[in-house]
Amino acid sequence: MTIGERLLKLRKEKNLSQEELANELDVSRQTVSKWETDQSVPDFDKIVPLCEVFGITSDELLTGNSNIIEKKEENIKSNFARNIAISVMLFIFAIVGLIICAAQFNQPIIGISIFFTLIACGTGLIIYNGIYYSKESTKKEEEKKDTIEKQVIGIIDTIGLIIYLGVSFITGMWHLTWLIWILVGLVDLIAKLIFTIKRNEKEGNINE
Repeated sequence: MTIGERLLKLRKEKNLSQEELANELDVSRQTVSKWETDQSVPDFDKIVPLCEVFGITSDELLTGNSNIIEKKEENIKSNFARNIAISVMLFIFAIVGLIICAAQFNQPIIGISIFFTLIACGTGLIIYNGIYYSKESTKKEEEKKDTIEKQVIGIIDTIGLIIYLGVSFITGMWHLTWLIWILVGLVDLIAKLIFTIKRNEKEGNINE
């Protein structure tokens, strides 16, 4: 699958029109159309915004390599379903055990003990299952956000290195050009601050 085909697929999955996607990326609709028909590819500075819009990593966008992530999600869902099935079986065994101990062996106390033990195990498994699944979902979202932030910082640092080397070689003023790294550091801090503000705004909207 080409990048254009992936972009078309992702846009349709998000129920976005070409015009809406173009507005999100501050480009023309014709530009989006050219991307999707493989007449051109997104500029480097549009990769991160595209990833943010579709909620994917740059690797998934450029190569379509999401098999590992999909496999992990399938394993989590499989484990979730398995644990729920085990919990239901424990509940059934608890009821059957109580009935057998009380009716067949005339041991209601033992039956009640087995009943509550199995019920506690089944309930504990469900609670653990819910907490683990919730943490995995939250972790996945955080990992995507962290990945995008790291990519932006990496791009800034790379551009800073190019500027530093270029200016240094052209001017030969190595004793002064190191000051460029102070500016790069400030830009990094500003970028991190912007991501933090956006993250807090989203969390605030969710809490409201």
